[in-house]
Amino acid sequence: MKLSVFTVATPELEPEELAAAAKLAGIHGIEWRYKERAPQTVDGLSSFWGNNLSTISPSGGEAELTRFKQATELHGLTTISVTPYLRAGDLEGTEEVLKAARYMGASYIRLGVPGYDRSKPFGELFDLAIAYLKEAEALCKRYEVKGLIEIHHGTIAASASGARRLCEGLDPSFIGVLFDPGNSVFEGFENYRMALEILGPYLAHVHVKNAGWKADGKTEDGSANWVCDWEGLKEGMVPWRQVIADLLAVGYDGYLGVEDFSKQFADSPSMLNHFSEYIGGLVAELRQDV
Repeated sequence: MKLSVFTVATPELEPEELAAAAKLAGIHGIEWRYKERAPQTVDGLSSFWGNNLSTISPSGGEAELTRFKQATELHGLTTISVTPYLRAGDLEGTEEVLKAARYMGASYIRLGVPGYDRSKPFGELFDLAIAYLKEAEALCKRYEVKGLIEIHHGTIAASASGARRLCEGLDPSFIGVLFDPGNSVFEGFENYRMALEILGPYLAHVHVKNAGWKADGKTEDGSANWVCDWEGLKEGMVPWRQVIADLLAVGYDGYLGVEDFSKQFADSPSMLNHFSEYIGGLVAELRQDV
């Protein structure tokens, strides 16, 4: 297994700075965030999902893509993903991202999955997702870039079982699943080994972060209120030693991509070093036992 970083988690670093910090930390690949950047705030502060300097702006065209591509290659790293925020059904947007990914030499993009908020029935959302994924599969084949369904709370793919159901019948060479145990703390938890076995040939990539639940007062009827939030890699509920052991047991040999939102460290280079030392150390240690 190799290490990568999804640049949503490194908002204060320009692409050149991020690539240099990743290389120094012993990280091998980059998942570039792909979205129009929010305007810079008055105080100039960066943020994960707002003013993120490590983000490819689609409106920047080929010049923007070339800058990020060169930053990656200068440090001998690999662009493994161009990662957008697509809506299920947006085939035009999907093709646009696939073109960018092919130019960047990326292996993956992230596809759209319907959210679930009780406003529409599951069956309607499921049908929309299936129709979109079948069309997206054809596009992925054309551009020779795999499309990934991310296991994510608040969507109809909140669990491995849910994601596998969406993939059923599609070609695992071009449609896969991004396994995210940190997201499953919020919603969708299944035994890690079983979840990986459920995904089978569709297991394509893994994100590394952590989260945890805490009691937070009472609800209107007096029952306990619980909230979930991001935690450090060692402080949350995901037992990463067990997850990596399970990944090794099923033969996974892809990337482990850090997406740490805990703000445990003062800056992104420190976060990247911690990720590499901790997760890279676990991989090296546990691989000897396989």
